[in-house]
Order: sequence, then structure tokens, then C-alpha cells
Amino acid sequence: MSGRNSSFAGRSVIVTGGAGFIGSHLVDALVATGARVRVIENFATASRAYLNRGAELIEADIRDGAAIRPAFDTVDTVFHVAALPRIPLSIAKPVETHMTNVVGTLNVLMAARDARVRRVVFSSSSSVYGAQPALPLVETMTPHPASPYALQKFVGEQYTAIFHRLYDMQTLSLRYFAVYGPRMAQAGAYMLAIAAFLRARRGGWPLEIHGDGEQTRDFTHVSDVVRANLLAADSEVSDGRPINVGCGRNVSVNRIAALFGGPTLRRDPRQGDMRDTLADNREAARILGWHPKVSVEDGIAELVKS
Repeated sequence: MSGRNSSFAGRSVIVTGGAGFIGSHLVDALVATGARVRVIENFATASRAYLNRGAELIEADIRDGAAIRPAFDTVDTVFHVAALPRIPLSIAKPVETHMTNVVGTLNVLMAARDARVRRVVFSSSSSVYGAQPALPLVETMTPHPASPYALQKFVGEQYTAIFHRLYDMQTLSLRYFAVYGPRMAQAGAYMLAIAAFLRARRGGWPLEIHGDGEQTRDFTHVSDVVRANLLAADSEVSDGRPINVGCGRNVSVNRIAALFGGPTLRRDPRQGDMRDTLADNREAARILGWHPKVSVEDGIAELVKS
């Protein structure tokens, strides 16, 4: 995402979690537009190598409201990306993930409110839907979170909407669907399937498939997620509603494994995982003018070559 975009040039923005997977790509795009970018980061799940040198670093933890508050002065837009992600981690450590994903989000919203920030864009997750009677997943469905992480993201959405209603803040929540791409985590026990397969392929190991492999995901490339955030910063709608950010096409884990190639190894299903996800992305098209550009085939081919 090169070149300058006059809508961001000279504007002061914050990206929480700006040295993480999604956040670092967003920071790169914002710096390229000429925005003045502040990154709030504690490096719990991030890498200093991904921190854009054109951004100002505020090394602080969003769980500490007093520590992050001064960073919000004179800021126009906040992109709240920081989180402790992954469903299995939240099941193993529900209190720790709650403190970051719920209390941290509330702290960000309060700091933005007190500093009179124009708009907050919250990074949510398709996991809030839980089990639904039909696909695709539409924003009007009643969420049924099936894990602490999903519940925490749903609470974050609710806070985001309440701050719009109570304090007249411009807010939106973006529900991401299975984001993948360069810089995604390839270590630990809580990796996305694509990340785990990439790591196994590079290491010459079998690809581990949990369950029968016929579970499906709407895999969405990180560059498409970044574009959705940039569009959400200035959309006409800013009433706290959630908007799906997904390709609108779901692919089985077995199909993903076939794209990587090589032997596979079966493992037990993972607790708390949704069986299938598929985004209805018509609202993103209508409200943001957003359409996905990167197919999962092209995205995986890029990763394999890198």
C-alpha cells in the first residue's frame, strides 16, 4: 500500500498493538500515507523487528489506563488492534486474556473519550458468532460466543457501541475472519492453521490437521484487512455497529493443506473452535466500499515463496 493518501496526510493516529501481525501492516500503510503514527505496544506478542521506524513508539500496556492516557492527546483516529488472540489461549488463561481484551479495550475507549478523539476503529473477530443455524454469517445474527476470547471480543464490541451512544464518539467494530499473511505468528500452541502449515512445510514436518479437516474458514489476507481499517476511519457510518471483514468464501482445512502439499498428520479437534465460518460481506461493501482482493490461493502461494 504505497503512495500518499491525502485523507491521512498530516493526521495524528494511534495504532494499539502496532508491532504485532495485523497492527504492523496497518502502521506501514498509515506511515506511507503521510500520517503521524503513534504505536502503543507492550511487545507481549509482537516483534520489535516489525515496528515501523517512521512511527512514534509509546511502550506501554493497555491494561494500565494511566500509562496510555497521555498518548491520546491531539489524536484524530485510534485503531485498536492490540489483543491477546486465539481461542485456545483464552481457554487456558481466561483471566489474563480478559484483562487485555476487555479491560484494555475499555481503557483505550476511555482515553479516547477523555482526549476527544474523533473516531475509534475496534478490531473484533468472527468468533463472536459461535454456532449459527445457517451460513453466511450476517451482522444481524445474535452472537453465541463459545470461548472466553469470543466473549471478550463481543464485550469489546458492546463497549465500542455504548461509547458511541453515551459519549457521541464515532466508533466502528470490524469482525475479522481468519486473517493470514506475512508476519503471522509461527510459534506457540495457538497458531492459525495456515501459519502452522507454513511452519511445518519449512521444517519438513507433516501438516497437523485437527479433526477431520472438513471444517471451513473464510481466510482473509492481512492486506485486505488493512484496507478495511483505512476505509473505516472515514466512512459516513460511525455508530458503533459491527461490520464483517471476510472474503465471502470459505475453504476447508484439508484444501489449505493440499495447497501447501506434503504429508499430513491427524490430531484431535480443538476445543472451542467454530466448525465453519463464511462472511456475508455486503455491509462492508455498502458502508466502507470494501471488497477483498487477495484469494487464498494467491495468498498462500505468496507465503510459500517468501
